[in-house]
Amino acid sequence: MNFDYPPGATPLDPDEIAGLKPKHISNHGQLNEWELANIVQAESWAFSRRHPDLPSIDFVCSLHKRMFGDTWRWAGKFRTTEKNIGIDPARISAALHDLCEDVKAQLEFQSYPMDEIAARFSHRLVSIHPFANGNGRLSRTIADLLLVRHGAERFTWGAGNLIEEGEVRQQYLVALRAADAKDYGPLLLFVRS
Repeated sequence: MNFDYPPGATPLDPDEIAGLKPKHISNHGQLNEWELANIVQAESWAFSRRHPDLPSIDFVCSLHKRMFGDTWRWAGKFRTTEKNIGIDPARISAALHDLCEDVKAQLEFQSYPMDEIAARFSHRLVSIHPFANGNGRLSRTIADLLLVRHGAERFTWGAGNLIEEGEVRQQYLVALRAADAKDYGPLLLFVRS
């Protein structure tokens, strides 16, 4: 298997790569295509019904499994290894619980405008990085689900390809780094650009 990770991507370790289900995949392009087909099916499911458990740990894990379960044996299961991003694996469950509870409170008390609640949720989910792969795609889908559930339009996410190396991905990574420093302005501009 030949993986060409774009800048900012999280490399998989050999045990995680061994969890690849389809045996015909031999490069990153084929993997992206396979994952995309899985994600399209998961998004069709996710946006076609109401999810009373959104946001919750169970929903995050269930959606990740739906998005990546045809690709990875470990889909929907928290990572157990350190990565170039994310918190200590032993803290994932508690941090994800806190994130979901914070978002529920933000929604109840309208602590921020809806776009900001969804963008902050996405950013924090990526920074926790609960899974070995797919965290960015998962976080963007859940943010969009939150928006739609509360009567808003889905984000445009820069209206470009965030998976492959390019200008739109670079803008996204810059916006995430600004959010890491508690400056959400660039991310809020990016998600509607």
